[in-house]
Amino acid sequence: MKRIAVFTSGGDSPGMNACIRAVTRSGLAMGLEVFGIRSGYEGMIEGDIYPLEKNAVSNIIQLGGTILQTARSKEFHTVEGRKKAYQNLRKHQIEGVVAIGGDGTFRGAHVFMQEYPDIAFVGTPGTIDNDLFGTDFTIGFDTAINTAMNAIDNIKDTANAHNRLFFVEVMGRDAGFIALNTAIATGAEAVLLPETTTDLGKLIEQLENNYRNKKRASIVVVSEGDEAGGAFKIADHVKEKCPQFDIKVAILGHIQRGGRPSCSERVLASRLGLEAVRALVAGKKSVMVGEVNKEIVFTPFDHAAKKHQEINPVLIEMVDLLA
Repeated sequence: MKRIAVFTSGGDSPGMNACIRAVTRSGLAMGLEVFGIRSGYEGMIEGDIYPLEKNAVSNIIQLGGTILQTARSKEFHTVEGRKKAYQNLRKHQIEGVVAIGGDGTFRGAHVFMQEYPDIAFVGTPGTIDNDLFGTDFTIGFDTAINTAMNAIDNIKDTANAHNRLFFVEVMGRDAGFIALNTAIATGAEAVLLPETTTDLGKLIEQLENNYRNKKRASIVVVSEGDEAGGAFKIADHVKEKCPQFDIKVAILGHIQRGGRPSCSERVLASRLGLEAVRALVAGKKSVMVGEVNKEIVFTPFDHAAKKHQEINPVLIEMVDLLA
C-alpha cells in the first residue's frame, strides 16, 4: 500500500482533528502518501481530494470540529454516487481509506466495499453519542459529557438562587449515554433516556416529595430521544400537574459538539488514528478500530453499526439512589 486517504463524516465531534493528525503523521512516517477528503462522502463524489503533508496538520490537535469538514451525502446512497466516489479514489491511486465517523459512515463504507473491494476502508469511531459496538468510548464522548456537565453546573447555580426546577435537554436521539453520565456527575434528581420507559407519574411524585421536604431547586436531565417528547413537552406536562413549581427549560444543543477536546479525548483519537493506519498496512479492511479495556480491537463495520452499546442498569439505579 502506497497511498491512503482520511475523511470525516456525519456529525462532527471533538477529537476528530487529533485523529486526522495521527492518521496523517503515522502514515507519512510509514512511507505512505496521505490524502485528505473534504466534506465526507460528498467530497469523495465531487473529487475534493488533496495531499496532506506533515505541516498541514500542525497545531490542530487542540481544535474542535474537523479541518476536513463533514457532511451527510444523499448521493452516496445511490449506485451512481458510489461509482463516482470510486472513480475519484482510483484517479488519485488511493488504496486505503480511514473513515472517521459513526454508524451511518460505517454502513456507507460497508456497502461501498461490497461493490468495490479493491479499496480498503478502516474506521475510527467519531461520534459524541458513544453508542457504537466495539469500543468503550467513542471519539467526542468525553468532551461532550464534560461540556454538558459544566453547563448543568452553571444552571444549578441559578436553580438554587431562584428555587427553580430545570429540565435540561442534552443530545442523544437514540442513546442516553450523555444524559446518564451528566445526570450522575451533576447530582440530578432524575434522568430520562431513550433506552427506558419514562413514567411521568413517578417523576412528578418524586419532584413533589422533594418539594414537601423543602427541596425547591431540582435538575432533571432529558435525552433528546426520550419517548415522552423532549424537555419542553415534559416540562409543560409537569407544570400542568404541579403549578407550584417555578419551571425552566434549557436546551444545550450543539454546544456539546464543539469546544477543545479533553486530554483523554486527544490520546484516544491519536491512538485510534495510528492503529487505523497500521490496520490498513497489515491488510485489514471493513473494520472499525476500537479500544476495549485499554486494548485495541477490530469490529466488522456491520456489527459496529448494527449492535449498539447497552446502558449499564447500575448507573440508572445510581441516579435514583443518590438523588
